[in-house]
Amino acid sequence: MAAIWKRGPYWRAYIRRQGYPYQAETFDTKAAAEAWARRIEAEMDRGAFVDRTEAERNTLGDLLQQYAEKVSPGKKGGDGEILRIRKLRTDPIATYKITALTSQVVAQFRDRRLKGDKNHRAVSGSTVNRDLNLLSHVLNVAKMEWGVHFEANPVSLIRRPRENRARTRRLSPGEEQRLLAELAPSPRDEHGRFEAGGSRNDWVRPVVIIALETAMRRGEILSLRWPDVFLEDRYVRLHDTKNGEARDVPLSSRAAATLADLPRHNSGQVFPVTPDALKKVFVRASERAGIADLHFHDLRHEATSRIAERLDNILELSAVTGHKTVQMLRRYYHPRASDLARKLG
Repeated sequence: MAAIWKRGPYWRAYIRRQGYPYQAETFDTKAAAEAWARRIEAEMDRGAFVDRTEAERNTLGDLLQQYAEKVSPGKKGGDGEILRIRKLRTDPIATYKITALTSQVVAQFRDRRLKGDKNHRAVSGSTVNRDLNLLSHVLNVAKMEWGVHFEANPVSLIRRPRENRARTRRLSPGEEQRLLAELAPSPRDEHGRFEAGGSRNDWVRPVVIIALETAMRRGEILSLRWPDVFLEDRYVRLHDTKNGEARDVPLSSRAAATLADLPRHNSGQVFPVTPDALKKVFVRASERAGIADLHFHDLRHEATSRIAERLDNILELSAVTGHKTVQMLRRYYHPRASDLARKLG
């Protein structure tokens, strides 16, 4: 039998039964405490009891933090995921207890992200879907591995926003030169102080050149180490790619010359710069250069299209870019209509 008594202005209910974890809950009224006790004891009688203690104790923000500490560090792109989690924990949805996290609450989060508010700018449908995918996985891991019980994953019960159309952004004539000019080292005055213009991060300009010459992903470029750079044979070896398979990437003469001119950092990394620092410098340089709607990943589209003009064999092209299927390769190959017209004669 449950024990129920008044404690100050509240009612406290306790249940102790052999073979089940100790259960206790606080309520505003005696009737609510009795109803809870009857439900829990009935579940125990039927053998259908599940311990909701962790779900009642933890907020979604607590689970996100635990996920960032235990799961994200072991994943590819874990640093970026931790940044995403940090932003999600500033949203009101992070304050909800798991027992109060309903599909309606998740739908309100979806709409708030799409429309934006005074604290968060509006984001695209694709970004919201990535947020929802992360929330769903956090809840599934919590249920399967951390003993956090809930009936159904509320993320699976809502409508998803429409994905964005695949980007086809390429650099227009002059944009590459303006971008690289803004990424050149900032000039200094006679006192050694930085003057206006250019970049104070000397690593980003060569990163951009390597991206344009090789079609490597940002993570692949930043993970490069000098033992995997073979300048005499003009290729680099990638051990940790997105699809999990190692590959050798050939270097153009411009790419090889860029790498040869780099100083050797004592960490062994070719580019000792963080993804977040790279993004900030790239975005600011694009703004100063007057280049709108350019993402770093668009350089992979640009490079793939340029390389395709020099490599007619699609197998050779996929060996350079690392795409596993022709369908995926097509998403990154965007020939200009004017270039195709010249080929037609």
